[in-house]
Amino acid sequence: MKPSQRLLLATLSLLSALAGPSFAAESAAPPTSKPNIIVIVADDLGYGDLGFQGGKDVPTPHIDSLAKNGVRFTDGYVTGTVCSPTRAGLVTGRYQQRFGHEFNPGGVDQTAGTLLGLPLSESTIADALKKVGYKTALVGKWHLGSNEKLRPQQRGFDEFYGFLGGAHPYVPNDKNTAGGGPIFRGNEEIETPAHLTSAFGEEAAAFIERQKKGDPFYLQLTFNAVHNPLQPDAEHLARFEKISDPKRRAYAGLLSGLDDAVGDVLKALQESGQEENTLVFFISDNGGPQQGNGSNNAPLTGDKATVLEGGIRVPFVLQWKGKVPAGSVYKQPVISLDIPATAAELAGATLGSPERPIDGVNIVPYVLGEKQAAPHKSLYWRAGPQHAIRQGNYKLRQQANQAPKLFDVVADVAEQQDLASAKPEVVKELAAAYDEWDKQLAKPLWKGGQRKGRQQNAAQRAARAERRAKATPTVTPAPAANPS
Repeated sequence: MKPSQRLLLATLSLLSALAGPSFAAESAAPPTSKPNIIVIVADDLGYGDLGFQGGKDVPTPHIDSLAKNGVRFTDGYVTGTVCSPTRAGLVTGRYQQRFGHEFNPGGVDQTAGTLLGLPLSESTIADALKKVGYKTALVGKWHLGSNEKLRPQQRGFDEFYGFLGGAHPYVPNDKNTAGGGPIFRGNEEIETPAHLTSAFGEEAAAFIERQKKGDPFYLQLTFNAVHNPLQPDAEHLARFEKISDPKRRAYAGLLSGLDDAVGDVLKALQESGQEENTLVFFISDNGGPQQGNGSNNAPLTGDKATVLEGGIRVPFVLQWKGKVPAGSVYKQPVISLDIPATAAELAGATLGSPERPIDGVNIVPYVLGEKQAAPHKSLYWRAGPQHAIRQGNYKLRQQANQAPKLFDVVADVAEQQDLASAKPEVVKELAAAYDEWDKQLAKPLWKGGQRKGRQQNAAQRAARAERRAKATPTVTPAPAANPS
C-alpha cells in the first residue's frame, strides 16, 4: 500500500471515530457522495394541529413519522409573517428584508406581466445546487413572481409543476376567480387536476421515482394546503363527521389530505432506496390564521401576519435516517434560513456571495452535538410597522405604535407576562441589537396590501367580498380525487 493510501485510510478512521457510530458509514462514503434534499412546506398550518405538536382531532401519522424518525425543533421559526416573504428567505438563505421583499406582492393579476417578485439580484438554493450537479424541482405554490423572468425554471429549478400566485382553488375552477390562475408544467398551462393536494404529492413522488440512485436531487414541495379556500375532497372530509364546526371540519379534511400526500412522497423515497441519503425538512410558511381557516396555534398566542409567536413559530422537523438520531428534540432557536444553508454546505455548494452573504447556518452539527453553542445569537423579524428580535430566552416585540414588550418565550411561550418594566436593561440591549440589524435592510420594493395599479379584477373582488360577508362559510367538499 502506498504511503498516501495509508494516510487516507488513517484520516477516514479518525474522522469516523470522532463522529461516532451515526457518521461512520458516511465518513467511509466516496468523497463525491452528496445527499438528496427534500423541503416540504405547508401553507398557513396551525402550530398545534399536528400530532407531534399535540394535535388531537386530526391524525397526521405521515408527517408525525418525520419527527419520530428525526429531530423536532421546539423553537423553529420562519422569517416572515406571510407567504411570499418567507419563501423569499427560504430560497435565498438571506433575510428577505435585506433585498426589499418585505411584503406579499399579492393582488397582482398573474397574466399582467408584472416584475413584482424575488429580485433578479438574488440567487437561489436551486441555482447553487445545480452548479454542483443536482437535479432540481419545484412542485406546488411559487408566489415569488409571475413574470417569465421570475418563474421557477428561471430561478434554478429544472422542473416546475404548480401555480405562480399566492392561493389557488383545489379543484378545477375558472382561472379568473379569486386566487385562481393557470396550473403550469414548466411554462405550459395545463388542465387543473381533480384535487391539487393529491396531485402535488403524486408529482413529487414521481419526481423521486425518476431519479437515478447516486445522482443527487433537490425537491422543494410547497403545498397550498391548508390555505383557503376550504375545499377538501369528499374522501378526506368524510373522516371528520364528528367535528361539529364546519370550518374546522373542512380544515381537518384538508390537513388529512396533506398528510396523505406527504405519505406518498415518503413512500416513494423509501422504495427508491435513497431514504438514508436524503434529508427531509418539514415546515409551515407561517402561523395559522385561526379565524380564517379554522387552524389552531395553541399553545402560542397570535396568528399569521403578526410577529407574535403564533405568526412566526412553526412546526419544524428534519429527518435524515442513519445520521440524525430518531426521536430527538432540539431546543435552541433555529430559522427557515438554516434549511438552504444546510443544503448548500452538505452539497459542497456556494450559496450567496461575499457581497450578499447568507444569514442561515448548517444546523446538522448542532443537532448532533458537535457544536454546543446556539446556532444564532439573535433572530430578527420586520414586517412594516411591527418587528421583533429574539436573543436566548428573551423576545422583544413591538407592534405599530405600541410600547415595546419583552417576554421570556421559553418560560412563557404564550407571551402573557410582559417583562419590559421589570427588565429595562434587557429591553435596551435587544432594542439596540435590533436597530443595528435594521440599519442593514433595504427599503421595501412594494407596499403591503392593495394599492393603485394592483387592483383585483371584478371576479376577485366579488369573491373576496362574499367570503368576508360570511362569518362561517358554507363548506362544499370537492369530489374525491382519482385514486393513484
